[in-house]
Amino acid sequence: MTTIALITGATRGIGHATAKLLSENGVTAILGARDTVRGEEAAGPLGLPYVRLDVTEPDSVRAAAAWIGREHGRLDILINNAGITVPDGPPSGTTAEEARRVYETNVFGVIEVTNAMLPLLRRSPAGRIVNVSSERGSLGRALDQGHPLWPMLNLAYTSAKAALNMITIAYAKELWNTPIKVNAVDPGWVRTDINHNAGTKSPEEGAAPIVDMALLGSDGPTAAFVQHEGPLPW
Repeated sequence: MTTIALITGATRGIGHATAKLLSENGVTAILGARDTVRGEEAAGPLGLPYVRLDVTEPDSVRAAAAWIGREHGRLDILINNAGITVPDGPPSGTTAEEARRVYETNVFGVIEVTNAMLPLLRRSPAGRIVNVSSERGSLGRALDQGHPLWPMLNLAYTSAKAALNMITIAYAKELWNTPIKVNAVDPGWVRTDINHNAGTKSPEEGAAPIVDMALLGSDGPTAAFVQHEGPLPW
């Protein structure tokens, strides 16, 4: 039985690399794309399907879930990868509108997609949900004055990722006694459009721990927050 995965925000960067690595592991990885043309361009060379999915549009999310249900009957892996940010700066310089825009994608979009896909994941013998988070959303790291992240301030992005971490825990607790495992992954500082390609890791390197958690065995953890180097403090 072929494993079916959905990756949001999969037309480029970490999401696209994740789709490619999953495909190399025999997974049918569906690329979620806001734009049909970009979806076709991203999925075509990989020989993978795509579905129009804008995490900020509930109708789009529901339509994508209905399409997956018709085409595949279930979903084995959900990777909530879509995310945006705003430039770093002091919290007092962040507007509520900027924070709201980040939360629409990074927080509310994850809830919308997860709820829509959960009935399909429940049909899987071993469902997996992987939320792409960030070390910058770790409360433990945020208060460590000796850590390189200490001087970095971005109220909208970091608080949204902290919220995503609690969302991960909440779903993991709801699904605790089911075959579905829910975890958060920090891909690291990856060269992507979101940081103007200033990262130190390639998209493939960032995707590797995401794929590891997506293909987690039955003895693997749930409600974990990890990066390639190991566990992270919440």
